[in-house]
Amino acid sequence: MIRSDRTNRPKAQTRRTLLRFAALSGVAALAPGLAGCVADGLVGDAVVGGGPERQSALDVSPVLLVATTRKPVGAPPKSPFFSSERGRGLSFAEVRLSAPDRSLIGKVSSVVTGDWAVTAVPQVETGPGAAGAFAQAALGRDVLIYVHGYRESFQSAAVSAARLSDGIRFRGASALFTWPSAAATFDYGYDRESALWSRDGFEDLLKALANSPSGGRINIVAHSMGTLLTLETLRMLRAEAGEAAMARIGAVVLAAPDIDIDLFTSAIERMGPDVTKVTVISSTKDRALELSGAIAGGVVRAGAADRERLEALGVRVADASDYGGGLINHDLFLSNPDVQGVVKRAIGRASGGA
Repeated sequence: MIRSDRTNRPKAQTRRTLLRFAALSGVAALAPGLAGCVADGLVGDAVVGGGPERQSALDVSPVLLVATTRKPVGAPPKSPFFSSERGRGLSFAEVRLSAPDRSLIGKVSSVVTGDWAVTAVPQVETGPGAAGAFAQAALGRDVLIYVHGYRESFQSAAVSAARLSDGIRFRGASALFTWPSAAATFDYGYDRESALWSRDGFEDLLKALANSPSGGRINIVAHSMGTLLTLETLRMLRAEAGEAAMARIGAVVLAAPDIDIDLFTSAIERMGPDVTKVTVISSTKDRALELSGAIAGGVVRAGAADRERLEALGVRVADASDYGGGLINHDLFLSNPDVQGVVKRAIGRASGGA
């Protein structure tokens, strides 16, 4: 079990540590989840709206709303559509996806070919109007914004956003906020700086959605390093736009937060009463967080902290330590139905005003 405190100072970063990090980060296979529900203290909570939905809105209309601080590729856009470079301001695009084949043959072949895929980005709007264009595209609907973590390309982040939204059968507008990750194992520092650099763009987006007169709730699911960006942006939003903007924020789910526990504590304390909106999916068996903690200074990451320490801050905690049989266990919210249930219940509570 990973201790929540480290009394010894870390040794100098070595190439062996980085190579081990690279090897573990590259492992994608995760064993099927265990039966039952994640012991998050939320078992038995009803999902607002009745029984389980059979189809997500994204499956019916496979369009992903994308806001990004990445540099667009080509005019008109061409693959890979958005690069790892930092762009000039916020960009918006309605990204076309192809849904997975639901047949038995399709499910088998998806193991090799993948499931969701980006097929087209018809046009990109960059500049002052991007945030407003996003809000207009989502008008009248609840929004689920996925904020990805370290080592992600635009396309891999878009696929993860689709998998998340479809996995929980979300009925509103599916969205992605993607920042300029280098999508490379040894560029952890670049990624962290790019995430923090993207705070203004993300805040502009949230302000536009919050100011939309007939918009729905804004639900955010952030993963790994994306949780640092999300918490910093919400702190800024609360300070600059006040309670009215924060009232439009629904569920805030932080999956495997790759953030120093001390920094996490400070950020959560600044959220005031809005801390009740936050759910943390943690695991003391997350090897990616163990290694990133060693690289980033030796202090335990929030996503690997003991449950009691996190609950003392006032957040809800889903301890997924016993879920998944893989070596990494860093993205269970994308692969394990029980862990996805935590996300669905959090959004259900936000929608019901509970």
